[in-house]
Amino acid sequence: MSPLKKLHTSLSLTEQAHKSIRRYILAENPGADVRLTETFFAEQLGISKSPVREALNSLQSEGLVRIEPRRGAYVHQFTGKEISDLYNLREALETFAAEIVPITPELIAELRSSVDRTEELLRSRKKDEYIEEDIFFHRMIVGATGNLELSRVHSNLQDKLWLCRCQTYQLTSSDTPSAHRNITEAIASGDRLLAKERTSSHIQFVRSALVEAWERARLEEETGVSLPDTAAGVIF
Repeated sequence: MSPLKKLHTSLSLTEQAHKSIRRYILAENPGADVRLTETFFAEQLGISKSPVREALNSLQSEGLVRIEPRRGAYVHQFTGKEISDLYNLREALETFAAEIVPITPELIAELRSSVDRTEELLRSRKKDEYIEEDIFFHRMIVGATGNLELSRVHSNLQDKLWLCRCQTYQLTSSDTPSAHRNITEAIASGDRLLAKERTSSHIQFVRSALVEAWERARLEEETGVSLPDTAAGVIF
């Protein structure tokens, strides 16, 4: 089912178009050569082109879309450096969250349940749901800090990271459940330094794997030769 639907809410048309187009990009992950036309979105959403144009400009400012003069809008394609930079920012945000998050029985129970779900999704090889649960785990910790600005920046960052993972074959790690469990138990113990260290180590591993996958994909495109996957512990 298409994520694009006719718009009927109290939000402005530009806000509605922004939410709908953003959802479409994250769900469908259009290829690098797919032009995101104002006509297509206007017809799908049942609105004029003007709010669509404003929404695309907003998505460009958020880093999800690039607009080329006289060519149109396209989904942003991330470079290896951009992927590394995004994960460096993620590491800073999430280690800070681990340092300040209020430790409650409810949070620990939710985190442990998330780890259990991740393990089950890994066993059943449900790739998309596995990645979504991975993202949800980290959003829970950030959200539990009660810092709305931190949550806002982190949410936008996670959208970009989702596209990064889609553009590198949705690469993910079989080590994720154990890494999440280690982070959870460090938080539960009240050892914030250990929680920060485990969060940092987990993110650094994923960053290295994604950058390596990006570099390998670019080299394969240039040479036409398939290269072996050397990232340990990486599946899908």
